[in-house]
Amino acid sequence: MKMVQSCTNSRYCKQRGALIVGITNTVGSSICRESHCGVHINAGPEIGVASTKAYTSQMISLVMFALMMSEDRISSQPRRSEIIQGLRALPDQIKEVLSLDSKIQEISRSVFEKKSLLVLGRGYNYATCLEGALKIKEITYMHSEGILAGELKHGPLALVDEGMPIIMICTRDNVFVGDEEPQKYASKVLEVPKTVDCLQGLLTVIPLQLLSYHVAVLKGCNVDCPRNLAKSVTVE
Repeated sequence: MKMVQSCTNSRYCKQRGALIVGITNTVGSSICRESHCGVHINAGPEIGVASTKAYTSQMISLVMFALMMSEDRISSQPRRSEIIQGLRALPDQIKEVLSLDSKIQEISRSVFEKKSLLVLGRGYNYATCLEGALKIKEITYMHSEGILAGELKHGPLALVDEGMPIIMICTRDNVFVGDEEPQKYASKVLEVPKTVDCLQGLLTVIPLQLLSYHVAVLKGCNVDCPRNLAKSVTVE
């Protein structure tokens, strides 16, 4: 997706001497031309406005970029090795997550008539909450918000009633370690494979992407071309 704001910001930074590194899926795009160097993610043509392939591929590219930047730091070697092993395991783990599709379809049938939905998480999972909520907004036209779980009682809790679906991302990390309590209260539970904390979002975002797809289909929405949205944003 091309955004005029990204190009404007890139030019602003370049004028002030910044090194611009572009991570794009289109050779010769505006971002490519504005960048000093960059990475082409080779995700293939991204037909849908929601750009789910590009999101996943760009996230992996950023992780690999960080690995390269830390290559000469001896203190970071154990962490680097852990992340590299996690990246190697991702293809099989993603297949495992995709096998949950029938369960996700079942969940979609229980929420598609709702007016609003909340997605909660902490730490690395917060970014996944924001992305998942955005996908639901974009292609299902359902109001959804990604919320930092610790902030729930500081306002968003007022929105919650018995008819409000809430999706919680509770992975086993330094925030959530071995606690089975949430499963007692959940109507539905999806278990995704465990991976390195910084890669977990690559697995937890997939059920949200699939959920948004199935809800959109049930509501009769155009999944690839949502109303009022386009691949290129050319006005400020």
